[in-house]
Amino acid sequence: MSKTPVAGLPRSGELNTSDWAGHPKGSPGYRRILLALACAGVATFAQLYSTQAVLPLMAEDLAVPASQAALTVSLATIGLAAAVLPWSFVADRIGRVRAMAIAIAAATILGLLVPLSPFFEAVLVLRFLEGAALGGIPAVAMAFLGEEVHKSHTAMAAGSYIAGTTLGGLSGRLLAGPVGEALGWRAATGAVAVMAATAALMFVLLVPRPQGFSPSRRAGLRPAMRALVGALRERRLLALYAQAFFLMGGFVAVYNYLGFHLERDPFGLPTTMVSLIFLAYLAGTVSSRWAAELTSRWGRRRVLTAGIAVMITGILLTTVPVLAAILTGLVIFTAGFFAAHGIGSGWTGDLAPAARAQAASLYNLAYYLGSSVLGWAGGLVYESFGWVWMAGGVAVLATVMAAVAVVAHR
Repeated sequence: MSKTPVAGLPRSGELNTSDWAGHPKGSPGYRRILLALACAGVATFAQLYSTQAVLPLMAEDLAVPASQAALTVSLATIGLAAAVLPWSFVADRIGRVRAMAIAIAAATILGLLVPLSPFFEAVLVLRFLEGAALGGIPAVAMAFLGEEVHKSHTAMAAGSYIAGTTLGGLSGRLLAGPVGEALGWRAATGAVAVMAATAALMFVLLVPRPQGFSPSRRAGLRPAMRALVGALRERRLLALYAQAFFLMGGFVAVYNYLGFHLERDPFGLPTTMVSLIFLAYLAGTVSSRWAAELTSRWGRRRVLTAGIAVMITGILLTTVPVLAAILTGLVIFTAGFFAAHGIGSGWTGDLAPAARAQAASLYNLAYYLGSSVLGWAGGLVYESFGWVWMAGGVAVLATVMAAVAVVAHR
């Protein structure tokens, strides 16, 4: 695939004035970057989805239906989606690492306030603000990797970062589930916030000094908007944004409402058992790195479409009314999603090397808008028609995105 800069973007020298080639794979700096971003992934995604494992408990305690309880996830992701572009502009001025550190600190403070909220509306407001603060991590992380890691290893580094985000999301959900059943959802979200604070501190201690980017204090709104417009003109980038919106939306809808499905007849699983479904995220931890390795042999387009095909296979398997089939399908679905997401998110920077932060932010904007909109709308389908119809809708969206990938990335 071509990796030429997108037309209309500013030259890379306007922001990056260094001839720094990047940390090669296996070097101490490379390892520290991946460990630091893994900690950032834990701090971000453990908090972002901390309520997902206790949605049935929240719905019961706060006397709201499933679709309203799911707003605690959707509003957090809406906040993140709204903030990724502003965070990318901030990072262009103050630096990637400083922007990420500020974002993690603010999100951790807000996360500690969520379990202290006296009523449901206050929870929603704080979750929105928490998501907005967390937007500083995904908005900047891929741009940071593109500048600090040698270009021959960025795909692998991106896959490793995505693997770290799966561990973050998994750890938050696995902690929240048992704590929530024993002590309530407030204790569960508080415990996740404390864990995220520890991970945030580790990020600050581990991340190496940036060498591939010099913050530009002269860059104003006009150059930033020119970079943004350029990242909206490229057909291949638009296809990746669409993929992020629809695939992530379907993914979050599945995890939002599968817990409700499994707690009802004929399964009747308790909350602690339902929270174990998030162990399926480990499949994504493996598949995101594996997919990155396969790109050198098969190319990104083939690996991307193969990942989406695996997603479709998995989601269709969850429609079989047998617990073993549902859980197997969930593992397959999750592996396919993170393989596709790892390829898509890493590809944006290569297609827009002169505006990595803006392209990555647009990808994340689409990604989290999909999470917010479709993650909530999936509940309306589930409540009205049941699990099979919702899963079928996700399969249709994934099929369309596979076709778009084939056409756009010739």
